[in-house]
Amino acid sequence: MKKWKPAPREAVKAFERVTSGLAGAEPRKMFGYSCIFAKGNMFAGLHEAGMVLRLPEEQHAEFLRLKGAEQFKPMPGRVMREYVVVPRILLNEPDQLREWVEKSLSYVSSLPAKEKKGSDSRKKPKSAKK
Repeated sequence: MKKWKPAPREAVKAFERVTSGLAGAEPRKMFGYSCIFAKGNMFAGLHEAGMVLRLPEEQHAEFLRLKGAEQFKPMPGRVMREYVVVPRILLNEPDQLREWVEKSLSYVSSLPAKEKKGSDSRKKPKSAKK
């Protein structure tokens, strides 16, 4: 199993700055990285690649036109369709980055809520073979 590297320090600082105080947002960890969710859907997070955002198709295409922006690939050959990696230059533009984070929050807020996983949603153990 791959061991993830820490997220870049500048991405961590930018993430903390632009995600604080967002109404309806819930911070959580995913694979050891700080992420933020709305209605059970992740809309922004950290990864060894940097800060990532989830955007709808039209805004996704617009974002990818930014210099240095790229699709999020948590592993080689594995593209996360709606996710983009925030370019380094945008990490130092808090107002502009906050706008993109708010677009991401707005998008996931429009999606159906994911049900919270509880003890009863876990897989039941397989019955013993006879």
